[in-house]
Amino acid sequence: MVAATPLIQVEGLSKSFGPVKALRDMQLVGHAGKVHAVMGENGAGKSTLMKLLSGVFRPDAGTIRLRGETLQFNHPSDAHHAGISTIFQEFSLLPNLSVAENLFLGRTGENGRAVGRGEMKARTVAALAALDLRIDPDRRVGALSVGQQQMIEIAKGVLADASVFIFDEPTAALASHEVETLFALIRRLAGEGKVIFYISHRLSEIFAICDDITIMKDGAFVRCVPAAETNVDEVIQGMVGRPIEELFEPRAAQPGPVLLAAKDLRGEASPHPLSLEIREGEIVGIAGLEGQGQQELMRLLAGFDKADGGSLVLGGDAIEGRSARRRMAAGIGFVPESRKDDGLFLSLDIGANMATAAIARRGLLSWVPGMRQQVGGIMKDLAVKAPNARTAVVDLSGGNQQKVVLGRWLLAGARILLCEEPTRGVDVGAKREIYRQLRQFAAGGRGILVTSRELPELIGLCDRLLVIRDGRIVAEVPAEGATESELLRAALPAVESQAA
Repeated sequence: MVAATPLIQVEGLSKSFGPVKALRDMQLVGHAGKVHAVMGENGAGKSTLMKLLSGVFRPDAGTIRLRGETLQFNHPSDAHHAGISTIFQEFSLLPNLSVAENLFLGRTGENGRAVGRGEMKARTVAALAALDLRIDPDRRVGALSVGQQQMIEIAKGVLADASVFIFDEPTAALASHEVETLFALIRRLAGEGKVIFYISHRLSEIFAICDDITIMKDGAFVRCVPAAETNVDEVIQGMVGRPIEELFEPRAAQPGPVLLAAKDLRGEASPHPLSLEIREGEIVGIAGLEGQGQQELMRLLAGFDKADGGSLVLGGDAIEGRSARRRMAAGIGFVPESRKDDGLFLSLDIGANMATAAIARRGLLSWVPGMRQQVGGIMKDLAVKAPNARTAVVDLSGGNQQKVVLGRWLLAGARILLCEEPTRGVDVGAKREIYRQLRQFAAGGRGILVTSRELPELIGLCDRLLVIRDGRIVAEVPAEGATESELLRAALPAVESQAA
């Protein structure tokens, strides 16, 4: 039963930046002990709302009430002292200081006195213990994993006795085991009567951890609904104004001849022989539980894990050599899961990023004025939202960065695209655009192999699905008509597939 009186309440909140109205008459409530998702496309106003709650921005109109008291923030420290703790994607930790020193930055003891090292360490141990964390308070923060650093950010809020915790895309850089640790911690905080606001593009997470969902569109409130009383389709329709089925392009009417054929491929990280085919015009998806060999298969095909045996034939020609450079030269493009770490040169502009594969494949002399014109044409075709090709990639949204990676392989003339998590970290509207681009890429007589943690994405995007388990392809099903339960049955170790 939802409490009658919310712990925190937002009414009529508005914020403009020049002529742009980022937030319009927004409302939001948070009840003690509840995890509350805030959802919307990029540009819907989620970040602006959270920055108003955390004191980064001041509202033009509206009120924020905590326990019935109206709050006014002039600085983020005001929100922190009021009991609102925000864990942004970019942590506010100093890597060269210890865990304890980071927790006590800017904090004083009673009567404004300095906090001694002994007290600092003892209170740090207590704050970490409250979260069931075993981290040395003297350890340098820079030596911790991303997941552990996130826990230190949360411990800051515990130390400040925060009542409200705001999580902004908290799992974006976490491994799967760290996600489970985070979820356990969030449930623990909620169990202590805290309010949790949770922002994520990952719909599966929302329904796994959240009690209530507020949907935003164009800077305004759409509706608030208990998570148990809605579903993915309704949430997406609320965010983008159209059903989930309309996110995906029509499937290929009839795929062409076999374009890529892998036969008994093996590698150091993929000891079991792997065989698959991709046809012209076809998008093939790799489904399975996390860590079952999807990434290893993609990197084996891309040449980053050198093959120990087997054959690879593209367009009727055997690909000689096992290196990534040979695979690229043959026409195989690779879009890694982590664009920022592995897929893009963030300090370079769009044109330079798009040209890297073409230059590697054809040589430095291929970078001529004509290629820059081609970059402009590809930007237009892919609807890259940027002033021109000299715009720095670091300044682009996640969806536009993904378009740049795809544009790289269009420019290079790739015939096969190996695409890991194609819509990771992008909003629902950008997903639809990426799906359209992938379908257009395949429609040009090319082929695509896709991995995704989102089964509805694989079912809607692909023509055919392969299920991988323990490094082996154990089932093959047409994507049209496939169900999540069917794929999970094939993926689970305890159930032998009948469809292989």
